[in-house]
Amino acid sequence: YDSIEIGVHFQVKKLHINPHCKLSLQMHHKRAEHWVVVSGTASVINGESLFTLEEGSSTYIPMKTIHSLENKTDKKLEIIEVQSGLYLGEDDIVRYEDDYGRV
Repeated sequence: YDSIEIGVHFQVKKLHINPHCKLSLQMHHKRAEHWVVVSGTASVINGESLFTLEEGSSTYIPMKTIHSLENKTDKKLEIIEVQSGLYLGEDDIVRYEDDYGRV
């Protein structure tokens, strides 16, 4: 990811998800996220919902909601992620599944 902007209770990142790759199935205790697809197609898990987001569409992920993002296509996927909350540290990630062995 590229960090675009950081404030007191928000952070904006641009995520780059390679073809046929995915982010871990995860949850955050202290932050919510809003994902906006800027290019490509995203397969999303947001709580109990499974759906696809196309360019220009978005989803909001409340705090303590299990979520994941996958690029099942042969094209690049880019997401703008807006994080909001009292704490935005990378150590506020609870991983349930991860292709890269992170905990």
